[in-house]
Amino acid sequence: MARKIRPIDPNIKERLGFEPDDNDAGVLKAWKKAATRVCKPCWELKYCPYGPLVENSPLLPPLREEAVEHNEYLVACLEAGVYGDGKPLDDGRREFFERSVASFDPNDYPEHIPVVIADMGCRIFGHICPVVFNAEGFTETTARRRTGRYIPTPVKMRVARRDNYTCQEPGCGKVLPDFEIEFDHIIPG
Repeated sequence: MARKIRPIDPNIKERLGFEPDDNDAGVLKAWKKAATRVCKPCWELKYCPYGPLVENSPLLPPLREEAVEHNEYLVACLEAGVYGDGKPLDDGRREFFERSVASFDPNDYPEHIPVVIADMGCRIFGHICPVVFNAEGFTETTARRRTGRYIPTPVKMRVARRDNYTCQEPGCGKVLPDFEIEFDHIIPG
C-alpha cells in the first residue's frame, strides 16, 4: 500500500518557488533533490555565513495552531489593556493588535509543514537556507560535487587545529585528544 502524502499548503509551495497547484509528490521530490545539495554551513559554524542573503529567502509561516494561540493572546491583551507581563499597552500597539485580530484568518496558516521542508529552515534566522536555492549539483572541475555528509580527514584535522583541539559546543571548551574528536551534524534542540 502506498504511503499517503499529507497535502502541502499552497502558501508554502508559493514561498518555495512552486505553483500553488503543483503536485505535492513532485514538489517534495524536487525539494529533496535541492536539499541534498545543501551543506548547511550553520550546522558546523554555529552562525549563518550568508548574512543579507538570508533576508531574501522565504520565511515559513507559523503553524495554524501557533497562529490561533498568538491571536488569542492578542485578544486577551486587548481585553485586559496590558501585555502578558502586566505592562500597559500603548496606543500604537493597541491599534496594531486590533488590526491584527480583525484581519486574522486561521485558514491563512498551514496545519503542518513537511519535515523535509522545515529541516531546511535557518536555525539562526528561521528563513529557508539560501543554499537550497543557490547550490548547484556541479563544480568547476570534472569531479562531481559530493552530496553526502562525509568529511575528509584532512579537513577534520584542519578544523581541529583551527579550534585548538577544543570542543566547540557552547559551554564546554574541553581540550580533546585526537581519538575523542567527533564531527557530526546533530542540531541542538
